[in-house]
Amino acid sequence: MMGRLLPHPLLSAILVVIWLLLVNQISFGHLLLGLMLGWAVPLYTARFWPDQVHVRSPWQLVRFVFIVLYDILVANIAVAGLILGRQERLKPAFLVLPLRLQNDVAISILANTISLTPGTVSAYLSADRSCLIIHSLHADDPDEILATIRERYETPLKEILESC
Repeated sequence: MMGRLLPHPLLSAILVVIWLLLVNQISFGHLLLGLMLGWAVPLYTARFWPDQVHVRSPWQLVRFVFIVLYDILVANIAVAGLILGRQERLKPAFLVLPLRLQNDVAISILANTISLTPGTVSAYLSADRSCLIIHSLHADDPDEILATIRERYETPLKEILESC
């Protein structure tokens, strides 16, 4: 019964926090509206979710969020330096990342995390979901970029969302 009324409690909590951050104030009305959105959005979108998302390690998830936020900040500065510098220095490339993830939600979060980080974009997911093609704005060492993505994003997502 509770699962039908609140199908994705973690998503609901995240939506409430995001709403309060967007309006930039905490008042009874905004908290109430955030709670209503946090309840209604997951309830009405539950049929589009393939499976219930099970977070295996909540603290690892919090750590992952902070790592992604830090990487976004650092990448913004690095990309600004690349863009403001000489264009000849850029070495764009398409990179192929063989995926170790099997969970569709985990793959989706990985692809979105890569796209959120300035300088990289998830360009294509193979039909069998075995590899992800990534475009990098500047790829001096493609293997290093792939190793960083695997270490900082893919491995933690595997620990957070997939059973071993």
